[in-house]
Amino acid sequence: MTERTRRPVQAYRNQGFLSSKDARALRILAEYLEPKTRFERESVDDTIVFMGSARIRSRQSAQKALRAAERRGGDLAAARVALEMSAYYEAARELAFRLTQWSKALDTKERRFVVCTGGGPGIMEAANRGASEAHGMNVGLTISIPVEEFDNPYVTRELAFHFHYFFMRKFWFAYLAKAVLVFPGGFGTLDELFELLTLVQTRKMRKPMPIVLFGTDYWRRVIDFDELVRCGMIDARDTRLVHRTDSVDDAYDWIVTQLGRRALATPGPML
Repeated sequence: MTERTRRPVQAYRNQGFLSSKDARALRILAEYLEPKTRFERESVDDTIVFMGSARIRSRQSAQKALRAAERRGGDLAAARVALEMSAYYEAARELAFRLTQWSKALDTKERRFVVCTGGGPGIMEAANRGASEAHGMNVGLTISIPVEEFDNPYVTRELAFHFHYFFMRKFWFAYLAKAVLVFPGGFGTLDELFELLTLVQTRKMRKPMPIVLFGTDYWRRVIDFDELVRCGMIDARDTRLVHRTDSVDDAYDWIVTQLGRRALATPGPML
């Protein structure tokens, strides 16, 4: 017999196994337990989720890009649209700042109504930035997708997460959320919005869920809720599942009122 030169590796240290399809359940469980541990350690009771496009620039960035397009003969139409859309970046930034100030002033030892985003650029960066400027902790739930790297330096380091599974990331959006603000966005934003609306409509989500659609003209052109009602695809009452506005003041007042009435007395995550 030959002497063994290496001891067997424990299963939980076996990277080949942990990366295999047979260990998928362990990886899914890890994306539940590891965030749960951190949220509890940082005393995060619940969140206000901001959703919206990763492609929307800040006003400063959009103005710079427009000037460059004017000098170099670039795509002026696209640059002007980007500057127009930058108003949503600034609105998300201001709303996150004001909501963070409000949540920090609550008489509680726990962290209530913490700003949470997908951790990327665009609207996500704007909300994390506003919360950071209000000196509040904020959450970033990033996802591994094959796109170029981005930098969102405003997410609180202890609450920066990186997911592989979209459905586990969506779980943490929904489970902790006590309110959601949805800014203009593309496929990802629409996916997250309709999943939340479906959970509320079917009463799979039992907690109150105030949802703001920010940007009435954008959402009117992108989603025709009235046509869905006319064709019998949804009930007329389903259109009241969202609050539409273009005003930072109105969005702030409505969210704070809804949270004060329906969520303040029930801290903690729930569905």
